[in-house]
Amino acid sequence: MNKRTLHALATALAATVTLGMAGCSNGSHSGGSRQDKDAKNPALANAGTAVGGTPQKGGTLTVLSNQDFTHLDPARNWVIGDMEFGTRLLYRTLVTYRAEPGTKGGELVPDLAEDLGVSSNGARTWTFTLKRGLTYEDGTPITAQDVKYNVERSFSPDLPGGPDYAARYLAGAEGYRGPAQGQHLDSVKTPDDHTIVFELRKPFAEFPNATVLPTFAPVPRSQDKGPQYDSRPFSSGPYKIESYDRDKRLVLVRNPHWDPATDAVRKAYPDKLVVVMGLRANQIDDRLIASEGGDASAVSWGKLRPESTPKVLTKADVRARLLAESTNCTEMVQMHTGRAPFDDVRVRQAVQYALDREAVLTASGGPALNEPSTALMPGSLFGGKQPDTLGIPATGDVGKAKRLLEEAGKPDGFTTAITVSNGDKGVAEAVQQSLGRAGIKVTIDAVDPSAFYDTIGDTEHRTDLVYTGWCPDYPSGSTFLPFLFDGRYIKEKGNSGNHSLFRDEATMKRMDDIAAMTDTAQANKAWQQLDGEILAKAPTAPAVIERMPLLVGTNIAGAFGHTSFGGQLDYATIGLKDPAKSM
Repeated sequence: MNKRTLHALATALAATVTLGMAGCSNGSHSGGSRQDKDAKNPALANAGTAVGGTPQKGGTLTVLSNQDFTHLDPARNWVIGDMEFGTRLLYRTLVTYRAEPGTKGGELVPDLAEDLGVSSNGARTWTFTLKRGLTYEDGTPITAQDVKYNVERSFSPDLPGGPDYAARYLAGAEGYRGPAQGQHLDSVKTPDDHTIVFELRKPFAEFPNATVLPTFAPVPRSQDKGPQYDSRPFSSGPYKIESYDRDKRLVLVRNPHWDPATDAVRKAYPDKLVVVMGLRANQIDDRLIASEGGDASAVSWGKLRPESTPKVLTKADVRARLLAESTNCTEMVQMHTGRAPFDDVRVRQAVQYALDREAVLTASGGPALNEPSTALMPGSLFGGKQPDTLGIPATGDVGKAKRLLEEAGKPDGFTTAITVSNGDKGVAEAVQQSLGRAGIKVTIDAVDPSAFYDTIGDTEHRTDLVYTGWCPDYPSGSTFLPFLFDGRYIKEKGNSGNHSLFRDEATMKRMDDIAAMTDTAQANKAWQQLDGEILAKAPTAPAVIERMPLLVGTNIAGAFGHTSFGGQLDYATIGLKDPAKSM
């Protein structure tokens, strides 16, 4: 899934931060999961655990944010934080993740469905039975046909940006363009109101993992308003939208027709959630550090700024409120491989060698909250530690980069541009300076976070370079490499994942071969090998693996970063110690 960096970045003081350096060192990854090691590391006491005790029911939880959501329409929601927010609060999916800190958060549990699905026909057919008594915010029943309808909506050209698992795996989906003209997918069957059957074009044993995604949430046809649905999705979860003033404020109140007896995951402690948008990142940090008045009942949407970390780490009472779960996401510089000069592999390799990952790491918060990336997939998909496939020094190899450019006929370098989210401008400057050492002159285009993915998803008008990341939707290489490097799913508008626009026949054939493997261990090893093969072709330059440092107010309880949602707060179980103090 897409991952956006949400904080403003600066290099000042970042190198002095020491939180979690032992947990982030390469030596800490051998054997066991990173989350389990973090939970045992006293320097990272709030990774793999919840803070604040058990919440009490009631009160108002405030979320302080520097941005609006990219999309809340479940057909379009594929940015990791937005997805967690939507599926934990507003709409339910066939299957979801357990609401637990640490590795337990990676366990699948039924949500709308009674179980995790039943496979047949060699994992080409999957059947889910919906629970009885499920209703929307107006009390009308949730049906299997509503789930099918949202799956079909995800194909609509006017609803770009969402997960494309349905397009990749459903039989007969080629060329389908959604239900607007009365066309429907024969490969999704609803024999009755409580049964939905998916027929796939190839075996897919991991299909239940895919049904965690918002694509598999219900949308009643009568409520669908096309692109406008983004501003008012109809609730099947514990909260509904009371008001939404884009870029300013979102207010959620209880959905009186949500039945907790049908939902073992969401606790719905607060009476109300208020998301306040458009704040400056340093303003958010300072307010939460002080935690005065209503801010004691507030949390941050985005990351703690690097320059704010010393203010947190030097005060034990404040540090006790800091969460720092690994995002499990790889941040990278993606290059437009279909456009000169980046259609030359030597130019792309020059970028890999010129990139100073240590400078990027420092701009991202320092070694306390990040580690250099030496592969494409995160360490969790390599058994705990990324291999150093290319052996490029963390500070780069400028001489090698210059030689590659000379071989490519660019001895004097060239001029290009990179698009970043506003919060990543410091990272962009680190990229700019490191590539400049090799003669690659980079201009920076920083855009509002809520418009970032729409901007880089416009393949015709986007810049040559983009800085973004990718997180596996679940622990499998099948959710990483194909979504980043399979050229068959590139879209002109709303393109997602493959921002290098990489189209390589040998790579795509190998992906198909691996996807057909029935031996999971064999497939995992094959994905790991393919990672190195793709990296050698240089569609991207991996930069860092980040943590998600989030500060919460003193009145917050039940807060933890969810390992399956990039370290974002799990809104399924968060609440307040004393609801009366939030009023």
